[in-house]
Amino acid sequence: MSKKIRVAVLYGGRSGEHEISLQSAASVVKNLDTSKYEIIPIAIDKQGRWHWNEAPKLLAKVGKSLPIDPSAPEVILPAGPSSEESGTKVVLAHQNTQLPQPLQSFDVVFPVMHGPLCEDGTIQGLLELADVAYVGCGVLSSAVGMDKDVAKRLIRDAGLPIVPYIAVKHGDWLRSSSQIKSQVTREIGYPCFVKPANMGSSVGVHKVSSADGFDAAMNDALKYDTKILVEKAVSAREIELAVLENSQYGEEPLVSTAGEIAPTHDFYSYEAKYLDENGAALLIPAKILPHELELAQSIARRAFAALDCEGLARVDLFMDKNTGAFYFNEINTLPGFTQISMYPKMWEASGISYRDLLSRLIELAITRHERKQKLYREYCP
Repeated sequence: MSKKIRVAVLYGGRSGEHEISLQSAASVVKNLDTSKYEIIPIAIDKQGRWHWNEAPKLLAKVGKSLPIDPSAPEVILPAGPSSEESGTKVVLAHQNTQLPQPLQSFDVVFPVMHGPLCEDGTIQGLLELADVAYVGCGVLSSAVGMDKDVAKRLIRDAGLPIVPYIAVKHGDWLRSSSQIKSQVTREIGYPCFVKPANMGSSVGVHKVSSADGFDAAMNDALKYDTKILVEKAVSAREIELAVLENSQYGEEPLVSTAGEIAPTHDFYSYEAKYLDENGAALLIPAKILPHELELAQSIARRAFAALDCEGLARVDLFMDKNTGAFYFNEINTLPGFTQISMYPKMWEASGISYRDLLSRLIELAITRHERKQKLYREYCP
């Protein structure tokens, strides 16, 4: 019998989406194929401490969320690969002692984390330094995907349509808020959306109907980021597509059927997503025509390539209710994996079960890591 692959499920994190990560992690550990994988839950608490949890003890408590055991040993990642047996080694240390426990190891990391310091390239960079295989996009595409401003610039340069917007930095707002408000009135108009450039789950997002509410929206959004997007509000349907790297290296990525978010709130806010059970209808498949689906899938595939994505991503589009035109909204390089999340649901509707999807993502991570191991790390002319 072959040895099980040791999968470190990394969850929690220091972001406003910490609680959503706990829900995503619960779904992942419930659906991983335990005949193939040994699950190692590693939590990052809100203070940034890493904890190696005892899997049987913790997994017995899994409900809607995967809890964090604050008394679990802390994790110290090495600065490079182990030269001994396969797998990345970590040192464990109890909080109340300087004596480390014996080395532990895992084969691949499945980061189930959302928001800044989680999916913005920071965790990915750390895992690259530790030379460990990990699920999802690399450093560059993770960072670009998190920054809505930079992502939209690259998407625009790739010839894909976007909604008009301007980006406002905190320092500019403090120095010249009146000029910025005049620019918004002149170039964007009302209603508009004010959103942090580097957040997800609609944290800090406001729909502003007139200039009277603009200052309050900006000041709240600036609690979560130092760069804000002010975007024209279009009368649009919210269409989403799940993209998966092809197992055949070099082939075009796979794109799921489309889903649609039909919020019962004014827009798909954090409250509509996570607090109100009836906050939105999730329609899979979306009620669009075959040629519209084909166009949406093409945009999603091109966006995945333009942002140099690997592994997985969810591409969110606006579909103008009047003209039927599509606009790129944003890309999520580590989409939600909760039981109600669109990414796994769209793949289930496209013929890939949640369990098989997780297995594919892990296999993609391992094969990518193996390819990178063959690259030369030094130059010898």
